Amino acid sequence: MNIFGHELKRSLQSTLIWGLIIGGTIMLCVFLFPELKKELGDMVDAMSDLGGFGAAFGMDRLNYGDITGFYGIYAGSMLGIGGIFYAAILGTGLLAKEEKDHTADFLLTHPVTRTSVFWQKAAAMAVQILLMNLAVILLAWISIRWIGERPDWEGLCLFHLAQVLMQLEIGGICLGISAFLRRGSISTGIGVAAFLYFLGLLGNITEKAEAVKYITPYAYADAAKILPECILDGTLILLGLCYGGAGILAGWIRYRTKDIR
Repeated sequence: MNIFGHELKRSLQSTLIWGLIIGGTIMLCVFLFPELKKELGDMVDAMSDLGGFGAAFGMDRLNYGDITGFYGIYAGSMLGIGGIFYAAILGTGLLAKEEKDHTADFLLTHPVTRTSVFWQKAAAMAVQILLMNLAVILLAWISIRWIGERPDWEGLCLFHLAQVLMQLEIGGICLGISAFLRRGSISTGIGVAAFLYFLGLLGNITEKAEAVKYITPYAYADAAKILPECILDGTLILLGLCYGGAGILAGWIRYRTKDIR
């Protein structure tokens, strides 16, 4: 039974909608950049002088008057928030919808093991995250080329790679959590994503909360930490992938013996 293909087909529309909404919002901001650039003047210094608020969103480390820095601030916020919410909703709902719609019993009567069901759904989740990000990247590329700017493409590629890895981590964690919930809960996934997001902001605001970088994926996916030097923190990425992998593994172990009704 091709559960993988069925999941992709069933969720293709919502995946494209998320990609178009996030990518379209980023596109609109990029189109505004040429006009804003003319009126920036002292605004660049003002933006970097916003204290804790500016530090939370990387405005103290990115040049607001440059397309790369501008993109990092706005795309970093929009894709960062929208992307993790999409991944959280997707991860939480993959198993939950079968119980909620009472299709789990029908599905499991077919000659397919629970292990196969789980891993095909996990693979479908990963592909859907990639497709959503491809839509966002395509719209962002079109908009940047349209206005004739020349950003640091290497930095932007690394930034988008980090965003994909962050979404895969959160999707894996939420998929694992959903296996322990009765009929699942989308709000639980959103709550996990929101908690990690604000934890990342806290880590940017004060050095006293530096230890949170070992917990939140925003520590390695923050544009302000990637774009200035075009580097990724391999240690934090590996740690994040371990969190996501542990979530998926725990979900698989639980799903094999879970009483589904």
